[in-house]
Amino acid sequence: MPPAPKIGAKRRFRADYPSPADPSRRAQTRSCEVFAADMLQLQSICGEYFHAVDNAGELDGAHAMNGPLPLSGVRVLDLSRVLAGPWCGMVLGDLGAEVIKVEHPARGDDTRDWGLRVGATETAYFNSVNRNKRSVALDLQTPQGQETARALARRCDVVIQNFKFGGIDKMGLGYAQLSAEQPGLIYCSITGYASNGSEATRPGYDLVVQGEAGLMAMNGEATQPPLKFGVAAVDLFTGMYSAQAVLAALYQRMQTGKGRHIEMALYDCGLMITAYYGLEALLLGQDPPRYGNEHPSIVPYGVFDAEDGPLVITVGNNAQFTRFCADVIARPDLAADARFTTNLLRGTHRDVLVPEIHAELKRRKRQDLLTALAAAGIPCGEVLGLHEAMLSPRTREAGLLTQQPHPVAGTVDVLAPPYRLDGERLPVRRAPPTLGEGTREVLRELLDMSEAELDRLQGRGVT
Repeated sequence: MPPAPKIGAKRRFRADYPSPADPSRRAQTRSCEVFAADMLQLQSICGEYFHAVDNAGELDGAHAMNGPLPLSGVRVLDLSRVLAGPWCGMVLGDLGAEVIKVEHPARGDDTRDWGLRVGATETAYFNSVNRNKRSVALDLQTPQGQETARALARRCDVVIQNFKFGGIDKMGLGYAQLSAEQPGLIYCSITGYASNGSEATRPGYDLVVQGEAGLMAMNGEATQPPLKFGVAAVDLFTGMYSAQAVLAALYQRMQTGKGRHIEMALYDCGLMITAYYGLEALLLGQDPPRYGNEHPSIVPYGVFDAEDGPLVITVGNNAQFTRFCADVIARPDLAADARFTTNLLRGTHRDVLVPEIHAELKRRKRQDLLTALAAAGIPCGEVLGLHEAMLSPRTREAGLLTQQPHPVAGTVDVLAPPYRLDGERLPVRRAPPTLGEGTREVLRELLDMSEAELDRLQGRGVT
């Protein structure tokens, strides 16, 4: 076992231990105004408790070669389904948290039935968003399933859920219900729309929000109908925003001992994706023009066709444009043209400039252009197919694609976390789980259930 981390650095109050905000806890300590001031006393009071937490992190493999992962010892109950919520849970798992994913015993997460099958219970879609988790099969529509989930929540620091508005409260698993027992609980609710607005009860779907938030009006060529993103961008951004909020709440709890209710809405996050496009629409008083694979504000900057294939060219400033014209396409006259001397002018006259550039590039081989662009210090790259990119030397060198053992398929491809800390990529500690693979082990370890109790739950269809 690696050396235990300093108590104030990564440890926190579990929900089943009195928080600094609890009056009984205040009576035992000098002050709760500054959480860090109580750490040494807390260590002496419940050293055995934190030793158990350390062991839990050790059992879950939450240690990198250079020491514990940042969220080692944090436990997450992931009640969410599909993409936004599970993405949030996976981010926390990648960073070292122990993530328990609760799924229906028969059908599991919806995405176990989406896309290409892997093994008996997984798909590529499911596997893309559920690494570094355990799967616990639990029917939350049954009283026993709900009570078991509440018991698990009492042993967790974070709960993530994305049920329809009000649905989770009917199960007795809402924030008000759980936080009454666990004031230190961090609870993340993901919905389609703001919970305090007129559309609170509407279900949220990525594609719907892409339309409503104006995202489809940004994509594609000007002559095309509205175009969605190639991936569920709203769900992915919402999951990342949610994980950031959870991390902030965990940090704040170190000072206050109190949890927070995080409320994230797909529409809110979708509107954020519009970024500078959204603000430009307000300035223009109408939708900005769509430029397809070209940049709306920088010229030339986009995807261009060489004689033998596409490439990306990003001319980011005036000096680069001068070099591009002289050293890459042998057209110094374009750089000298008064209409193209600044980026703003190039944007104004793009309808004249861009066809000239396209014609020059089309006469040259892609590799020759890439070599000349690199020599001129202009960012560039070839446009690869998805399969080609997944198997590229660049992907392999970065360690972004791993092979994980699988009980049915033998091995399965799993993307590695994108994070590198202290020179090391964070590990895939657990492959995406088969349905219910951790049910008995998790319930036995965390809730001290006997084999007879586990058998009864399974016999009744609860697990």
